[in-house]
Amino acid sequence: MSKVIAIRVLDSKVIAVAVEGAVGDWAAYIGAVAGKNHETEVQEVAEKGSKLHRDLAKFLFKEEVGKLRWRD
Repeated sequence: MSKVIAIRVLDSKVIAVAVEGAVGDWAAYIGAVAGKNHETEVQEVAEKGSKLHRDLAKFLFKEEVGKLRWRD
């Protein structure tokens, strides 16, 4: 199970999540969801979503990720 740092609901059916890795790193993922229960849909996006480009991820989550290193 991925450790979600932050969530951005971009649309009722699109969620972006920042996920912390095991070695002080992070990445962000985006995914389409049913939009019925974001609390349960977040984990699905964290595990199966498409990885965001680093620049967009940093724009969306710069405050939450602090000094964590981007995971390539």
